[in-house]
Amino acid sequence: MTEGTTTSAPAEGVDTVSRLEQEGEIAADYLEGLLDIADLDGDIDMDVEADRAAVSIISDANSRDLQKLVGRDGEVLEALQELTRLAVHRETGDRSRLMLDIAGFRAKKREELAALGAKAADEVKTSGGPVKLEPMTPFERKVVHDAVAAAGLRSESEGEEPQRFVVVLPA
Repeated sequence: MTEGTTTSAPAEGVDTVSRLEQEGEIAADYLEGLLDIADLDGDIDMDVEADRAAVSIISDANSRDLQKLVGRDGEVLEALQELTRLAVHRETGDRSRLMLDIAGFRAKKREELAALGAKAADEVKTSGGPVKLEPMTPFERKVVHDAVAAAGLRSESEGEEPQRFVVVLPA
């Protein structure tokens, strides 16, 4: 291995982290503007998780106000995430996989879905047959797939959007 080869990998990782941090900063600026327009209070937290920028809007005051930004079943949150990704794309020219969480909605949803995936895996282990779950968003399916894999089983997504669902299969 040459010396140039060994130094390029860390630099590439640093470049990726700095690119994701830049995405988070652009997203934070965009979201701060939206909060100002909507006259809502919230603090913005940025991080890099699993090779994607993660931005959260949190508030210790009236989180009920932030619930308006989550909407029913996270529908407004999904729309805001897409708008934020578009704002990042406009600035960088690159497609963003940024994840947005508001008032801990996604974090709570992730816990619930991980439990659902584990429960479905237990059911498959007991019955020996596949288990089909209700239709889910791509984010929700990913969390369930990860939980099923952690339980030592496999899963697949079937169907067409927006009715795409997870099937948990025996090992």
